[in-house]
Amino acid sequence: MTKHFIDINCDVGEGVGNEEKLFPLISSCNIACGGHAGSKESIVFCLELAKKFNVKVGAHPSYPDRENFGRVSMNLSEDELILSIKQQMHLFVSLCSQIDIELHHIKPHGALYNDIAKDERLATTFLTALNEYKKSVMLYVPFGSIIQRLALENGFKILVEAFADRNYNTDLSLVSRKESNALITDGKEVLIHLLRMYKENEVKTVKGENIPIIANTYCIHGDTTTALQILVYLSNELPHHNLLIKS
Repeated sequence: MTKHFIDINCDVGEGVGNEEKLFPLISSCNIACGGHAGSKESIVFCLELAKKFNVKVGAHPSYPDRENFGRVSMNLSEDELILSIKQQMHLFVSLCSQIDIELHHIKPHGALYNDIAKDERLATTFLTALNEYKKSVMLYVPFGSIIQRLALENGFKILVEAFADRNYNTDLSLVSRKESNALITDGKEVLIHLLRMYKENEVKTVKGENIPIIANTYCIHGDTTTALQILVYLSNELPHHNLLIKS
């Protein structure tokens, strides 16, 4: 039976230090570029790993908030947010050029990701900051979000993302990390969650409802404590479902 490829992406370069073990098991990466975490050195390290293991490269810009790891909403002016995103992206793109690797996608991080999913003004500001990349780079966006609609209306190329290691609310928002059931840390449970989204185009919420969702790429957070174990499990089990992560 024909095997199909499933894109598994991972947030990396965030100070955990597990990238050398993760990169052989993923097909896309989202590299912190200085907003919530990351430095020139960590970006270069991750880019070199991506090149070695043939992993698609993504920039992972954030609110400029290292203290809270980019997981708290910030009340920035439009100019302040645009400047921060542009600075993060220009650093990242310059290092991609230095390593001679292509930027494949951009995925916002944390609170910024969640905020632009539901706030039209903020989403518009974010797209303004990324306007120079819209013809050449994919934008990872959540299903059914405001940023998905606005990105398409403004000529951006998108890939819709779902989270294999996070639980969902009925409105398809992610369960807050403040809640004990926010994360899915067991590999078998992640596989069930992932296969339902991939094969059935639906996600089972924390209330037990099956809600429609369609995605092109699925995230495992690099800072989830069991990220490596999850990815090893998926790499072993997905082929039994005619799915491969890497070519």
